[in-house]
Amino acid sequence: MIVLADEAATTAFGHRLAQRLAPGDVVLLSGDLGAGKTALARGMLAGLDHVGEVPSPTFTLVQSYEVPGVRLPVWHVDLYRLSNPDEVDELGLDEILADGTLIIEWPERTQARWPDALHLTLTDTGEGSRRLTAHVPPAWEARWPI
Repeated sequence: MIVLADEAATTAFGHRLAQRLAPGDVVLLSGDLGAGKTALARGMLAGLDHVGEVPSPTFTLVQSYEVPGVRLPVWHVDLYRLSNPDEVDELGLDEILADGTLIIEWPERTQARWPDALHLTLTDTGEGSRRLTAHVPPAWEARWPI
């Protein structure tokens, strides 16, 4: 477990995590509303050299970031609005994995599809900080902890 003192610490952690991302990686972000998933994703995108806004993809479902705007293509995905787990197939998410990475918020809205994904869960402590717990698969063991 890692304690992140505030939103700035959450964003900074995402920035450090981005330095370890490689094509084919999937990072799953779980946690209640307001737990810091999007802040963590924003930090990851900043760590991949994205400059500018990072809107939450709650309504678009998928927000893509392409080279040269980032050093690695990224699809930032929010599955919160899915009503059926099979709807994820219509998003074509595996297309990016040949040369890029996926950052997926609300992965519990679908069935487990990415067994090699780094799964991070954020929990708001109620005191302004967050607890981050990680399920680290074998594909990430050499790159963890951050």
